[in-house]
Amino acid sequence: MIPTLAWTPEGVRFIDQTKLPLEESFVLAATYEQVAEAIVAMVVRGAPAIGVSAAYGIALGALHTKAATPLEFAPEFDRICARLAATRPTAVNLFWAIDRIKRLFANLLASGATLVQIQQRILAEADAMYNEDIAACKTMGAFGAELLPQEGGVLTHCNAGALATCGYGTALGVIRSAVEQGKRIHVFADETRPFLQGARLTAWELMASNIPTTVICDNTAASLMRQGRIQAVVVGADRIAANGDTANKIGTYNVAILAKEHAIPFYVAAPWSTIDLATATGDSIPIEERSPLEVTHHGGKQLTPNGVGICNPAFDVTPAKYVTAIITERGVLRAPYAESLREMQLVG
Repeated sequence: MIPTLAWTPEGVRFIDQTKLPLEESFVLAATYEQVAEAIVAMVVRGAPAIGVSAAYGIALGALHTKAATPLEFAPEFDRICARLAATRPTAVNLFWAIDRIKRLFANLLASGATLVQIQQRILAEADAMYNEDIAACKTMGAFGAELLPQEGGVLTHCNAGALATCGYGTALGVIRSAVEQGKRIHVFADETRPFLQGARLTAWELMASNIPTTVICDNTAASLMRQGRIQAVVVGADRIAANGDTANKIGTYNVAILAKEHAIPFYVAAPWSTIDLATATGDSIPIEERSPLEVTHHGGKQLTPNGVGICNPAFDVTPAKYVTAIITERGVLRAPYAESLREMQLVG
């Protein structure tokens, strides 16, 4: 497995995704502040990976506290959670993970647990999230693999692979599972401007797995679809609203419209923790606006005129009507998503 993140006695060890594919190096976050900085700088990225990283960040904060009692630690715990919650606004897995640790902390306080017990339990909960993520990705991979053709081209946008999770992947997990089943899949990876997650990360990890891969410019997909070279699209998600509207990396909406026009199935693969039933529609999903420098500069070189205006949203929202199916570890959901998501919530 690709070592996206790992707990060590010294802190959380991340593969530095800003250096890939040309350099495989690692960053050690020894404090919760350093975990937060790694998330903001996109050293670690991808909704599931961000959520688990935040949980480990809280564990670091708890282990390094100078508080003597649980009650003395409580205000510091709130500050740690708030700092990590402020890192990326769109990926709901981040808030899901922090809320899960908050509930655990509240229950431990109420039960009279010692500070040492609280520290141990928070770390154990983060470890559990890590293991659950890998298991969930493998299960959804098996579900999703059944939807892919026996042979053909599959388009993906951004990176929803091992690097975006704890080691297997959501959209790329579906592709991995299909290949493991013997299906002959050729992946077309959108470069995914401006951060180039597809060109740098998706291509790197698929090549490491010996899965045939071709990188295409973001504006090439329509031409390939018209030529009949793409039989399915599978992408990840950072948040899925109660009606099935899906937030994913900017440019996903474009791909979904193109897939619909060419009668190509458009699949979204995401763990249940990405489902946000408290958000009614995609109109209410907060969209992160990132630094203009990601657009104006590349590789340290300026590409645009001085003073030009820049719009750099990190995500867009694909309306549910363009989504053929949502693949989760609980099963495959079909429209109408307001009903199927609600029913799956009750079953789960």
